[in-house]
Amino acid sequence: MQFGHFFYPMKFDDAHDDQAIDDCLYEAELAEALGLDAVWLAEHHFTGEVIYGDPLVFASALAMKTKRVLIGFGILEMSVHNPVRLAIQVALLDNLSRGRLLVGLGRGSNFNSFEYVGFGASVTESAERLREGEDLLIQAWTTDNLNYQGKFWQVAFPSIRPRPYQKPHPTLARSASTEASIVEMAKIGRIPLLRGRSTEHLGQCIQLYRETMLSSGFNEPEVEKALDQSWIWRECYLAETDQQALEEFIPAYERAYATISQYRERWNPRDISVPKQPPPLPISAYGEVPDPSTAEALVGSPQRVAEQIAHLRDVGAKNLMLTHRGLVSRQQAASSLRLLSEQVMPQFK
Repeated sequence: MQFGHFFYPMKFDDAHDDQAIDDCLYEAELAEALGLDAVWLAEHHFTGEVIYGDPLVFASALAMKTKRVLIGFGILEMSVHNPVRLAIQVALLDNLSRGRLLVGLGRGSNFNSFEYVGFGASVTESAERLREGEDLLIQAWTTDNLNYQGKFWQVAFPSIRPRPYQKPHPTLARSASTEASIVEMAKIGRIPLLRGRSTEHLGQCIQLYRETMLSSGFNEPEVEKALDQSWIWRECYLAETDQQALEEFIPAYERAYATISQYRERWNPRDISVPKQPPPLPISAYGEVPDPSTAEALVGSPQRVAEQIAHLRDVGAKNLMLTHRGLVSRQQAASSLRLLSEQVMPQFK
């Protein structure tokens, strides 16, 4: 099992953006020093839900700050990117990082439709634009003298430079948060980035992906290879005791959820159906032992978190992208990472 540190810093107070960004850089270097396998970046705009805003620019800093860890995008919102420019930007990052990129793509936020509006993008066209944009992205990386005539993009050029460091191009993944998207990814064998509402639900998602891939003509080794490269997103925070971890993380998580919910209520267009994101479980929902049937975050002592990760492993989870969402201090974040590295990760390596 591989472990990734997912930078999803929710900083709604704009008075200390510089400090929040510096904290992320510090944590990236610490994660690599502690033996984590990856650092992950998200993309959200306009609210401080992801404070660094532009994951492509931020990834260039991480490429210079680190030497070994995978740098993953979970995800780039294709609705707000020109695929040709994105191909060039990612190819440059792939060279700067010496081939350490894993590029997760998605159409845009399921919950923040105001982000589409902010960039003048279309929510209704987003699924089609994702498919065509990904196709153009791949062709831009792999085709000389390209003449592409799609529904949304009509382009022609000799070639992009620089060429990607990875050949033929960086590894691609796709977010898969619904049964329909899981089926779509499995049919083409695309690496999935999954979440699942609970550990049990995640197991159902993995099984659906496996069965769909097999029924689509892929063999067992191909299915296992795709699943071996899949990543699961979870909130994660460790402290010396369960109670300490819960008290330091869950109330901050609840406040952050309330704040982003207010932004969504104020700014999401009224004429577009937007799914409601379930609130985080309160402290009172966490029993003495982890419950795989509920949407628990991986929060607690090293012993409790290890039990939760064992449950995830048992339903087929291969790799974890873990985030404290920037809701704790630098010192608390560093302590959590050290506990994860020293007391939890060795049990799954």
